[in-house]
Amino acid sequence: MKKKGLLVVLFFGGIMVTSGFGLQSMMIPAENDNPELTITGTPADNFPDEQRAQFCGSSNAKSTNYINEFSIPTLCTNPLAIVTDYDGNVWFTQTNTGKIAKFDPITEQFTEYDNPSWPKGGRSMMWGIDYSPDGSIWFTDESYDSVWRFSTIDKKYERLSYPSDGNSLPQRLQVDGSQIIINDFTGNKLTFLDLAQSGENVNYLSIPSPIDGSVTADFAIDANGNVWFTNWLFQQGGVLVKFDQNGYRNLAENPDEQFQPLLDFVDVYELPRELLTPNGSVVSDDGIIWLADTTSSSFFSFDPLTEQFIQYVTADPTLSTYGNQTGIVKSPISRPYWIESDDTGRIVFNSQTANNISVMDPTTQSLVEYHVPSKNPHWADCDPGTGVMLNDCGLAQIFDFTIDGEKIWFTEWVENNIGVVDTSIPLPLEIKLESNSLTLTPGDAKSLNFIISPTSQKNLFDVSLILSTTHEFLNIDIVNDLPEIFQLDSDYPRSIRTNISASNDAVPGTYKILLGVQSSDVAISKFVTVTIE
Repeated sequence: MKKKGLLVVLFFGGIMVTSGFGLQSMMIPAENDNPELTITGTPADNFPDEQRAQFCGSSNAKSTNYINEFSIPTLCTNPLAIVTDYDGNVWFTQTNTGKIAKFDPITEQFTEYDNPSWPKGGRSMMWGIDYSPDGSIWFTDESYDSVWRFSTIDKKYERLSYPSDGNSLPQRLQVDGSQIIINDFTGNKLTFLDLAQSGENVNYLSIPSPIDGSVTADFAIDANGNVWFTNWLFQQGGVLVKFDQNGYRNLAENPDEQFQPLLDFVDVYELPRELLTPNGSVVSDDGIIWLADTTSSSFFSFDPLTEQFIQYVTADPTLSTYGNQTGIVKSPISRPYWIESDDTGRIVFNSQTANNISVMDPTTQSLVEYHVPSKNPHWADCDPGTGVMLNDCGLAQIFDFTIDGEKIWFTEWVENNIGVVDTSIPLPLEIKLESNSLTLTPGDAKSLNFIISPTSQKNLFDVSLILSTTHEFLNIDIVNDLPEIFQLDSDYPRSIRTNISASNDAVPGTYKILLGVQSSDVAISKFVTVTIE
């Protein structure tokens, strides 16, 4: 693979950045002068023996009450971008083979389609995928600066060269009417390709970044055709950009109109200083832009009318996701990655280092975080020093998902699985807040109670509270005498008394705190709006 894969890891899943311990690059296997290599005739041969458990999977597919996983028959494919077609079939890319694969949810059968144009031993992070009405699967390929078309009808591949200036990384991809939109992460631009074209020579339009030296991350399209995307500098902040593509195209197609620079059709909004790595973005039906921050446990909303950002927070990752055998992890974070919305207006995102698929309902201000059961111990601090890995510890590296009705399909990059969350399955409990909001002044404190009410006839064992804040100047204390881990009896709702305080240096504004409870399978919580005057 190209060396740019090493750059990508700094931004995507670079666990060493803030988790407190270093892990080797996810894109390129560590080099060894004399690695032992057992030839298997499978894609596992791209890795030496000592790295196969890390990159090819550590266990069989698992399931919970809400999630089913399915093992890909071919060993070590590294599944990544994923999409469904109009019939509900699941299609995904394979980093380690260059193939497109299909999963039929009815027969539960996989079909993998050989790519005769793929170089032997080639590997590429294929971050973007979409399905077009003509039955084509379009996907990006960062190693070879390409956009690929796979016909689901004749099962043939076609490669299109991506407009590259030597530092490009075509990433996310979306079919939008007669065009394809792609963000060039390191090439610092958005690119618009004509869907009808084929072959090496392709006409395109590129939108340069307003910030020199930044990266161009994921994008979303609003109801008026505006394209929203972020430009940012690593750990230095950035901007949210709105591009009026219809206005620009209308002017460009009318020769009688006076010329205007392309950037005249761009509006720029400075990101809040807390938002450092906004990878994922989506526009919900109400016009709100949602951004996922991969260097924290937060995601953000932005209202274009008020130009106000609001920061939300997830539950803390469970200990099983990071292990912490050495004690070096001081502040584990969940790392929300990509973010989308479903047809009911819910916001869905994958929390990479919490091993979760998360669903947030803006109307009820509720958050459900589904814990993915498979975990690879080679991607966390799971080794106690004896060489024996702990059971149920690590990360599956859930790098992409797609929404199909009430089902959320996702890939597990280092476990060689795909999985599905069924959000129609009833949850085991609900959270009832005494109040949805409260107002504080700096140095002030108020009580706020909530009730955990079981909704099933089964007791819940080994549950723990969720008490998450977005800022250090906000604190939540439990008034009840409650152990860290407790049992929730099915016949007895449990009332939790909290004391919420703002320190003397609290900054006036609107904030969100998260109150709830989590078990081994799922975390269920609600947001409280805190206004500091």
